[in-house]
Amino acid sequence: MHIFEPITVKNLNLKNRIVMPPMCTYAADANSHVTDRHLIHYGSRAIGGTALIIMEATGILPNGRITDKCLGIWEDEQIAGLKQVVDSCHNEGALIALQLNHAGRKCEAESKDYNYTVGPSAIAFDETYRRPRELSHKDLSDIKQAFCEGAKRADAAGFDAIELHGAHGYLLSSFLSPISNMRTDEYGGSMKNRARFLLEVLGEVREVWPQNKALLLRLSATDYLPGGTDLAETIEIINMAKKYVDIFHISSGGIAPALLKTYPGYQVPFAQAVKKECHVPVIAVGLISTSEMAEEILANDRADLVALGRELLRNPYWVANTAWKLDLSYEYPYMYKRAYGRKF
Repeated sequence: MHIFEPITVKNLNLKNRIVMPPMCTYAADANSHVTDRHLIHYGSRAIGGTALIIMEATGILPNGRITDKCLGIWEDEQIAGLKQVVDSCHNEGALIALQLNHAGRKCEAESKDYNYTVGPSAIAFDETYRRPRELSHKDLSDIKQAFCEGAKRADAAGFDAIELHGAHGYLLSSFLSPISNMRTDEYGGSMKNRARFLLEVLGEVREVWPQNKALLLRLSATDYLPGGTDLAETIEIINMAKKYVDIFHISSGGIAPALLKTYPGYQVPFAQAVKKECHVPVIAVGLISTSEMAEEILANDRADLVALGRELLRNPYWVANTAWKLDLSYEYPYMYKRAYGRKF
């Protein structure tokens, strides 16, 4: 089966095609450090056979966190806990990436501080969110430096890859969309200008992140809103960014409230289009849950890797269980082998 075929992208020698996408756990301590829950959560998916685990959105600055309970990577004291998670996953045969994020105007941390949230323009996500302060050029320089420092700390913690979060309306994403970016300087207006900040961050991070290690970028292919970013524009952005990026992780939405119909595999056509038009490795994601769905995506060359989000929350051992159900040759964890013998 294509699901169990290995693949290599740069340093990522993956034993199968299944990825755990980044999903917030809201389990960090008061200092945005790793807790035991993170060790159990990610270690379980590694034991279960997931080839690549992308750890949850981790704030490069305190106001880059989505909530007070999100992980951080803005100071050296946060490295040790992250390294524990990396070592745990490596010991169980998985590779692991860290998603570096700045929440931008969707920051809900420090809820009583109304000057805490920042964005490309002073436009709130909706009436329930704080109105962000528009970022100055000095702010932009500081944020680029924070992404670089976060990347260096991720390397010190031993991560195999990093993923920059350019999707779902967080800071990098909000620069890309005309809905959230109404700047009149060189970072607003034309698509080239709106992509400028993302490309600058990618370029500077690529300089400090080891050249032999993979760099991933998650993007929303469309905003699902009139006047927002669409797939054609996203393809243009990817063609500009691909000199820095090794794998593109294609999602959608999140820039502002929108009505959309979701269904199993609803985002796969976006990944397929990016793979075809941009000739880059892609991860498909979006309510994929069954081995039949994952196999169809891979067998038809619609994506190179398949991310299972909610399904891996429900079933940490999805890969091992799939191999067992299909009666495939598979190296089960030694302590669980007795569960994967005869079916009856």
